[in-house]
Formats: sequence, structure tokens, C-alpha cells
Amino acid sequence: MDNNSNKKKVLVFGACGFMGTYLIDELVKRNYSVVASDIDSPSTGYFEEKNISFVNIDITKEDDFDKLSAQSFDVVVHLAAHQPANVSEKGNDPASYVNVNILGTLNILKYCERSSVGSIIYGSSHRNTQGLWCGIDRALLEGDGREVKFDTEYTLFSITETAAQDLVEYYTVQHGLRGITFRLPPVYGYGPHTEIFKDGKPIKTGFQIFIDKAMTSEPIEVWGDSSVGRDIIYIKDVINAFILAIEHDTASGLFNITSGKKLTLMEEVSSILDVFGPEGTRSKIIEKPEIDNSIDSFYYDISKAKEVFGWEPQYTFKDMLKDFIKESSSKRFSHLLDSRQVKLNNYKQGD
Repeated sequence: MDNNSNKKKVLVFGACGFMGTYLIDELVKRNYSVVASDIDSPSTGYFEEKNISFVNIDITKEDDFDKLSAQSFDVVVHLAAHQPANVSEKGNDPASYVNVNILGTLNILKYCERSSVGSIIYGSSHRNTQGLWCGIDRALLEGDGREVKFDTEYTLFSITETAAQDLVEYYTVQHGLRGITFRLPPVYGYGPHTEIFKDGKPIKTGFQIFIDKAMTSEPIEVWGDSSVGRDIIYIKDVINAFILAIEHDTASGLFNITSGKKLTLMEEVSSILDVFGPEGTRSKIIEKPEIDNSIDSFYYDISKAKEVFGWEPQYTFKDMLKDFIKESSSKRFSHLLDSRQVKLNNYKQGD
């Protein structure tokens, strides 16, 4: 008897990204039948090398979904998004956010309905709760709702992603598609996180700056209140949540998939020094509370995900850093860095 005969067939949109790559890798390891989909990208060669079926689909074009007409799927995972960290000045316009995050999501949902897909799992950001961070001094529940801040670079992203979340809920309630939405905080892991786009321009991330300075024993400045804390999570814990959701037959609705606690700025720096700092020449930490760090404190309650999926994170921040080094050394996902470098080079060349 085929041991894989009862495995669900999974289609992943946004497959060439950070999260999509890790998810598909784990699905293949577990012998799922999986199809990867994204727009044309330098990362598509990775799937060809791994003999993973890949379909080039622009989710903003409904006709593109005809490329899937000969196939059927039990579960669709939707990870495609237009978001500020990946967008240069040229692509940072309202229409792009609306087309990808709203129209693209609608096209995916329409495809799911006409193809009799059983469930969709939508991986979304937590950014549309940003207006609540200063008003609630406790772990945020799914039922606390959403509050978009209209004065940040994430505003357009949050507006359109909120609409996408509502579309998933609409199709769940009125069209019988079982929709699961994951609310995700910053997701850490080996991948294209050395540089991101901020306000349309490339910058090195604070996380990478800390690592670089720790490795060379340079002093590390910690700005603002070093006790301010953010809820972050490791990519492999997120992927485990997706696997559990794929395997679940009745779950639906919104779930916080986070660590469930705050990681303070000082804890982050100290852990990075412990893992990346050379023996005997540890970087000196210089606190500068007078300089604003622009960090808001937030964390989320994960009891719903624990109860429904039996899920909880397995990696501490220090565990994550150690595994980050192993993944970096393996170079198995080096295409993620290559893809980001292409975007950075295009920006520098004015493309």
C-alpha cells in the first residue's frame, strides 16, 4: 500500500519567498504532493533542481490560473504579498498593493471555489494591529480586533492585507471554503534579511548590524529603552504550524502564530553576543537611551493555536541563532539571498 496515498495535495502561492521555500522543503521531506507557484523569479531554478513541480502564475491575472486546470488540490497555502520590506521606490505605489494583496487574494479564492479546494491557509502579517500596541499592555488576543496606523510605511500594506483577511473570512462564511489565517509577527531565520527596503530604499537590518558587530567585536550601541520588547518567531516554528494546519480537517479562523512573549532589545543583543561573539573579545554594549529606537512593544496570546492545533514554539531566541548558523553554513537556501541581491542590484541600476 502507498504510504503517501492519504497525504493531502498542497499548492503554495508565494513559493519563491522566504517562508514558501522553507514550507515546501518541509512538505517534500514529509512526502506530500506539492506544487509551487510564484511569478518568474531567480528562485525558480531551485525547484527545478529539486524536481519540485513549479507553475508560473501572476495572481493578479485571473486567466493565469488556467495553468492549473488539469490539477486538483486539497489545500492551498497563500503566502504571496506586496510588502514594504521587499519593495523599492519604483514599486511602492497604492495600485501594486491593491492588485497583489486584494485582487490577487480574490483570484486565489475564486480559483479555490471553482476547483473545489477544501481549505486555504493564509499567512498574513500582524501589522494591522499596530494601533493597539500602545493601548493594551497585555498579550493581544485574536478577538481584540485590528487597528491600522495611518502614518507609517506599512499603512498601505495593512489596509490591503486587512481586506485580504476579510475576503478569506467571507469565502469561509458564504462559500463553504474553510479558511485559516495566521497572524505572524517578524519571522526570523536564514534568508534575505541582511538588507531590506525601508521607505523604498535598501538598508541593512538592525539584526544583521548586531551580528556583524558581534562577530568583529565592535562596540554595539543600544538606542532608546533597552527593555522594550517585541514578539518574534523562528521560521521553523512557523512552518510546523503550517504543517499542523494542513493536516487539520476542521479548523478555521484567525490564529496568532507567535512566540507568545516579548524579546527585549537587550536580550536580543546579549544573545547575539553569546552566539556570534569571539571568545575573550566580546563586544562592549553602549546604551544610549537619549536616542529614539522607534520600537513599539507588542506580544500576542497563542493559547488558541495551542488548543486547536496542539502547536507551540520550540525554539528560544538563542536556539534560533544557533540554528541560523547551521542553515547559513549549509547554503541550501542560497537562492533566497541571490534573489534579494537581484532586487538590490536592480535598484542601484535604476530598474
